[in-house]
Amino acid sequence: MSKPPVEYTEYLQLDKILNAQSLESDKENAHAHDEMLFIIIHQAYELWFKQMHFELDSILQIMNQQMVNDNSPELQTIVHRTNRISTILKVLVHQIDILETMTPLDFYDFRDMLRPASGFQSWQFKMLEAKLGLKFEHRYGQQYYLSMLKPEYIAEIKKVEQQKTLMELLNEWLERMPFINDMELWKNYDQQFENKSALHNFWNDFSHIYENGLVEGEKQNIQVLTDLFFNEIKSEHTVLSSKAMRSALFILLYRGYPIMQAPFQIIHNLLDIDEQMATWRFRHINMVGRMIGSRVGTGGSSGKEYLRGALDKHYIFKDFATLSSFLIERKKLPKLSSELERRLGFY
Repeated sequence: MSKPPVEYTEYLQLDKILNAQSLESDKENAHAHDEMLFIIIHQAYELWFKQMHFELDSILQIMNQQMVNDNSPELQTIVHRTNRISTILKVLVHQIDILETMTPLDFYDFRDMLRPASGFQSWQFKMLEAKLGLKFEHRYGQQYYLSMLKPEYIAEIKKVEQQKTLMELLNEWLERMPFINDMELWKNYDQQFENKSALHNFWNDFSHIYENGLVEGEKQNIQVLTDLFFNEIKSEHTVLSSKAMRSALFILLYRGYPIMQAPFQIIHNLLDIDEQMATWRFRHINMVGRMIGSRVGTGGSSGKEYLRGALDKHYIFKDFATLSSFLIERKKLPKLSSELERRLGFY
């Protein structure tokens, strides 16, 4: 039996999509023209959230394997899909431009009819944050972040919070990076400084070079370097272990080598995701201030003040952002051994 031809309207189920806008103002015989825009913008947000979940779930599936094959196409798949998530977030930011064509008075025409509905009830967005790596203990407004959700959505979010996050899986992946611990790759390494520490010769050299490059006012960074990268104890303020932090820093320092390109792009894309989510929150703060001033949100939250608190606290990949404080000039980088250079792909 042959498959019937695919028809555009039926394939996209446009009958469902185009009839999914029900204006509260029309129900009360007080038609508010801009309510249609308000609904479509937020429906579009939720569709993009669904797409980001689709991309992120595929990334988590790859990272959840017992061993990620760094020489397979899988790593490039992660690069591609993290970049797609970042690009979608840029679209979400620009959708605010459209929403801001609605004036405060346009919004007040229907705002009170929406209570207690609120963007704070977007369970998809909360799940997205959780999958990426935002832990409950690091959330702003913990006491009410689930309070307005239906029980079935709370159960879904709590289920996700019990699973390994992307950040935790990245920690495990970075800890497995073999280059430092394989002594065969370092047998011809020409160390620059006498090593009186328990550090690997490379990291001993790096620490000296880094310390020598600090100016007045930065000297405390050497202790921070020791605490973050060499104490082998995971800090309460970081997700990545010291071992994973060393691997991530090594990737940034030697990103020019072919085998380091995909890992570097993953870190770069995750920082982009954090930046775009922060930009979205910042734009949202300004928009809320412009629309309702100091009044509370329709869901009862503190409106602009809640969004500001989330902006300050909800950076997920801040461990990677920290690495910039510990970079050194390319010309001062320790020269790697010929064995390691071959391993990294130049020969």
